[in-house]
Amino acid sequence: MSDSDLDSKAHWEGVYSQKRAEETSWHQDEPALSLALIQRSAIGRDAALIDIGGGASRLVDRLLALGYSDLTVLDLSAAALRQAQERLGGRAAEVRWEVADITRFEPGRPFALWHDRAVFHFITRPDDRRAYVDRLTQWVEPGGQVIIAAFAADGPRRCSGLDIVRYDAAKLGAELGGEFILQEEQREIHLTPAGREQRFGFYRYRKVA
Repeated sequence: MSDSDLDSKAHWEGVYSQKRAEETSWHQDEPALSLALIQRSAIGRDAALIDIGGGASRLVDRLLALGYSDLTVLDLSAAALRQAQERLGGRAAEVRWEVADITRFEPGRPFALWHDRAVFHFITRPDDRRAYVDRLTQWVEPGGQVIIAAFAADGPRRCSGLDIVRYDAAKLGAELGGEFILQEEQREIHLTPAGREQRFGFYRYRKVA
């Protein structure tokens, strides 16, 4: 693991060791748009779904309540995952939890749906973005669905004290390559706990090969 990897992990462990999920700027009580896009993807309730950077998000709670049964939540921060596990109580045992860097993750099995709200836009180095896309390409099954949410072209330039890369559909599509076909695009204005606006783009793709 490089020095930059260690710095990144230390950053997110620090955030979730010092704050509850509800205090972070990216917190959502109801991940409504993510849920709507997942449901419109029409994957089966028993299909393999991974939430990249899911951390302490409530998305996993809602997916369990809807009957999705093959769920993996990945995050760089063990502290973030512990918050989700504590909140879920006994139901946490129904989820696979992975403490990992997505640019190095090797799950060993394919996924029908890959969901990422606000991880990809933190990846500022081109070689790390290529590593992310390599894993996306390898581990999403043919015909599988990909949902990526990132700060929009008119969104913030930084988050949690870190630089990000802003995206529109054309820019994100160029990063992902021709194996992923855009199915729909949605805009969302997220209000932080402090009342500030964050403009997001949500993009749903289908893997064609």
